[in-house]
Amino acid sequence: MGKLAATEVLDGALDIIATATEMYICTAEPTDRANADTLSLIAAETLTGGDFTKAAGDVSGRKVTVASQADIAIDADGTANHIALCTGSTLLLVTTCTAQGLSNGGTVTVPAFDYECTIPT
Repeated sequence: MGKLAATEVLDGALDIIATATEMYICTAEPTDRANADTLSLIAAETLTGGDFTKAAGDVSGRKVTVASQADIAIDADGTANHIALCTGSTLLLVTTCTAQGLSNGGTVTVPAFDYECTIPT
């Protein structure tokens, strides 16, 4: 028996991710929005709707790509290993990043990345 998830279903989840207004670069996996702020090495980087692009998935289904964010001011020393996307009150998405030591007063660039909703198997 085949399985199907309509594009509208997959895009629904991606549309929620695209409501994120904040990006945090964190030293550990955050558990909620307040924790993302606590673990962050930066002040929240502001995101807008233009920072998100939906398209066909690389494997299957659909994906949303988060645009690269360049020259983000670093507010504390630490090793970045997670990126969190949030609204003012909700943690929407957490992903890992290559561990990188960051120093207060410097800047960091987060390359574009995507989140993919695949067709059920």
